[in-house]
Amino acid sequence: MIAINEIFVVAFALIGAFFSIVAALGLIRLPDIYTRAHAASKSATLGVMSILISVIIFFVTEEGLFSSRTFLGILFVLTTAPIGSHLIARAAYYSDVPLWKGSVQDDLSKNKEHVMPKKRVNRDN
Repeated sequence: MIAINEIFVVAFALIGAFFSIVAALGLIRLPDIYTRAHAASKSATLGVMSILISVIIFFVTEEGLFSSRTFLGILFVLTTAPIGSHLIARAAYYSDVPLWKGSVQDDLSKNKEHVMPKKRVNRDN
């Protein structure tokens, strides 16, 4: 007979695998860096978090051991993956990487400060 904890472990692992596959397909299929960054940040974050949650449930129920490193891994992925993806997309925008021709909205182009960022002051001169 299957225990309820095994059902949760398998469910979270399958959910994590599903989101990881969706992230991989998004990276392959989406047309430009901005939409790829979106797929990589959201789906991959959810996938990794779900798999790590299944690891925590497994070790708590089977071994009676709570792994704080796994919990810290969840917090690390939750905070760094979306921020890193946002920074990569912002750097691509400032480097004039073109939007996909089917893009319907460019909110950063409405703000002149974002379109032409201030030049850095060269303090050596």
